[in-house]
Amino acid sequence: MQTFNIFTNETDTLPEGKADFILSASVTKTCEIEGITQAGIPGMIPLTPTLDAEFISTQKVFSLGELAETPTGVPTPALITRAAHNLTPFSSIEIFDLGLVKKPQNSTLHNFDIKPSEAINKGANINAKEIFNKGRQAGKTYELKGNYLILAESTPAGTTTATASALALGYDVANDFSSSFLHVPDNIKKETIKQALSLLREDMSNFEKLDIVSDNMLLFCAGFILEASRRFHVVLAGGTQMAACLLIADALREDVLMRVKDENITLATTAWVTHDKNSNIARILEQLSYKPHAVYTTFSFAESQIPVLHKYDEGEAKEGVGAGAALAYMLKNDLENQKVLEQIEYLIYTM
Repeated sequence: MQTFNIFTNETDTLPEGKADFILSASVTKTCEIEGITQAGIPGMIPLTPTLDAEFISTQKVFSLGELAETPTGVPTPALITRAAHNLTPFSSIEIFDLGLVKKPQNSTLHNFDIKPSEAINKGANINAKEIFNKGRQAGKTYELKGNYLILAESTPAGTTTATASALALGYDVANDFSSSFLHVPDNIKKETIKQALSLLREDMSNFEKLDIVSDNMLLFCAGFILEASRRFHVVLAGGTQMAACLLIADALREDVLMRVKDENITLATTAWVTHDKNSNIARILEQLSYKPHAVYTTFSFAESQIPVLHKYDEGEAKEGVGAGAALAYMLKNDLENQKVLEQIEYLIYTM
């Protein structure tokens, strides 16, 4: 395992000390469009964020009999994050309920009175400004327990809403977003995004556009980042979805007359996302008005005795539930690939 800077490929790292871990768990009904995502059990994909929240909090799931996994059997990257907590514990693990169909059990849950957003091809039907401001308020008031915060997400079909949001705001990133698939269902995603963007008018404000094409996680976390980073260091744990949060925050800062305190922000993802031939996270980040601190951590399942885990190295799943930051956090605490792999396999064997 090694952590590198996304732009320079020089060795890099996370901040010093212990981190709080927050999972922003959210459902956009975009995930119910047939074939658009494989981030969960078919027919039960809206339960994925609930199951991820339960597992990273307790090492068990309560809302279903099994962990979320893709149709090909690849288990959720929540395994990586829980392994990190077992091997080098976070200061805390907390869940932001940003619109779930079922509340996670036995978790430290923050409720913001947010409902799941609708599918963007017919209009997400959210109040973007209200959700963004709820995120800002949470960023102002969150009480840090450790030295810095890792902010992760679990939002199936979130790369589709992230792409639509970025395009609606005028960013040139149409072909740069990642997917949980090895073979990306471009026609389904592109048609969904096209339908969503067709609902927009040129005279709409940024917030009015995001009402239609975005999701609660993106908007809330964009607001949260702006305020929380004024108080402490925030590590955005994720791939192209979290990069979209930065794009949204950068676009909306002028609407709310704020500046981005970028020296207090790091994006941390996996090598699987960074080296994905179907996406380009560096190009997304290059659209920002500043050069962000962004890192990726290498890790391999090549030596795993559980064959389905090899699919991560082949390009399935790639990221989610804070996996990239969890890997960087373990490396920062002197853990190596084999030790991490053994813990992940242990978690699977004991499920």
